[in-house]
Amino acid sequence: DAFIVLADADLDRVVEQAVKARFQNNGETCIAAKRFIVEEAMAEGFVSGLKAAIEAMRVGDPMDGDTDLGPLAREDLLDDLHDQVSRSIEAGAVCVTGGQRLERLGTFYAPTLLDHVRPGMAAFDEETFGPVAAVTRAGDVDEAVALANASRYGLGGSVWTSDPGRGEVVARRLECGCTFVNGIVKSDPRLPFGGVKDSGYGRELSALGIREFVNAKTIWVD
Repeated sequence: DAFIVLADADLDRVVEQAVKARFQNNGETCIAAKRFIVEEAMAEGFVSGLKAAIEAMRVGDPMDGDTDLGPLAREDLLDDLHDQVSRSIEAGAVCVTGGQRLERLGTFYAPTLLDHVRPGMAAFDEETFGPVAAVTRAGDVDEAVALANASRYGLGGSVWTSDPGRGEVVARRLECGCTFVNGIVKSDPRLPFGGVKDSGYGRELSALGIREFVNAKTIWVD
């Protein structure tokens, strides 16, 4: 799930939406943004803004209305996530904030931001199912698209730019089943939902989803 930030995007809005896209449901959702691919001209501002937003998040009891992040669903998921973070840092990623289990009862992991993530690192190649944001820097839009498509997954993706027409052009180049321009990936019953590559095949929801349940029969008569 690539979240592409072009150099002309509205930085404040992008950071606000990036937090929602990555950390909704504690990051444990198939359509949460996983890889933030940012044009170099925007990267420093994006990382700085995202760091501040992440560090302002409240981690605690999910039944408390003031809580932003709760615990992960299971102990093994927490262990797997920390292993991915650790392997990425060992491979050269920079941990901007977080990166460790929180010292409290329960499966709580600190909301984490990794910068300078590249292909070959766990945070880029594997799905991180939890509160970890991975930033990859791209020299231009063509490299951003190439990085987004350099994955065996292809469920959702988003493009952020002040030029919606340009965003649509970029969106058409992404190898994924659901692509949004200036909006986070979401499931809507009016829109077909599904992925490509190792993210599956076929569609649910909308008219296309209904047809998945139809056994079409052909009768030919001379």
